[in-house]
Amino acid sequence: MGRGCVGQLPGMGGVDGNANFIRNCAAWSRLYEECARAGHGAEIDALHISAEVVGIAPVTGAVQNIGCATERDFYLPYFSAAKNAGAAVCVGDGCPDEKLLFGLEAVRTLGVPAYFFLKPYPDERLRERLDWVRADAAAVGMDIDAYNIATMREQVRLERKSAAQIRELRRYAGAPFMLKGIFTAEDVALCREVRPDVAVVSNHGGRVDADAGSTADFLAANRDALRDCCGEIWVDGGIRTAQDVRTALFLGAQKALVGRPFISALCRGGQPEMERCVRDLRGICPSV
Repeated sequence: MGRGCVGQLPGMGGVDGNANFIRNCAAWSRLYEECARAGHGAEIDALHISAEVVGIAPVTGAVQNIGCATERDFYLPYFSAAKNAGAAVCVGDGCPDEKLLFGLEAVRTLGVPAYFFLKPYPDERLRERLDWVRADAAAVGMDIDAYNIATMREQVRLERKSAAQIRELRRYAGAPFMLKGIFTAEDVALCREVRPDVAVVSNHGGRVDADAGSTADFLAANRDALRDCCGEIWVDGGIRTAQDVRTALFLGAQKALVGRPFISALCRGGQPEMERCVRDLRGICPSV
């Protein structure tokens, strides 16, 4: 898995021939097998995947990356299927501003609590975005690695944020604060300084230029350090089965975010198919 859409950026592919996308997908089953050989298989299999454990990844670029006729067409069906299946709704940011605003519009239409992940724009623009979403946000956060997304480099100015900048933006947000894109030792050190409410282990689904590796392996190696400096650990990247979700829980995550499988299901069969896919990832009967 992870070998589809190679080189498709824009599109659903990853950088470097999908290298980290492939690593993300492969690592979950390998780590499950390693844990099972160490005597933890039954313990993992017994873990219950409650509704709040699975969330939809914050996705934008519906026209460029997914093939929707218009950007607005994507958000309400994507969020509605998540709501109906009990998945947490995460909202992404992008350029132009309509990508975030259409996501915000869909959240308000559905009246669901949502987790907003903003791109690392210059601080003045970030404060403006925080003003837009604050009233509708269960939490707000930042894609700290998004300045390194190939498809955005020529579109907009994004920047790597310092701990001091993030602390000030967190104060301005006045809401639970998340850092997404935790994938290096420097990122863990940043979490120690900022102490976010949520740290999301992520390499953006293999779409950013990052260290070689998988999110599963990074979670396994850094869970103790992250537990000491954040309220919750979330993870994304390559999660495809209920066993993957349970493995993520065993390795220390509280929530697993999923993007490509849900989007593929939505394109293939509309909201009912995406709802079935969400329920399958929770290991429950589609008819429930």
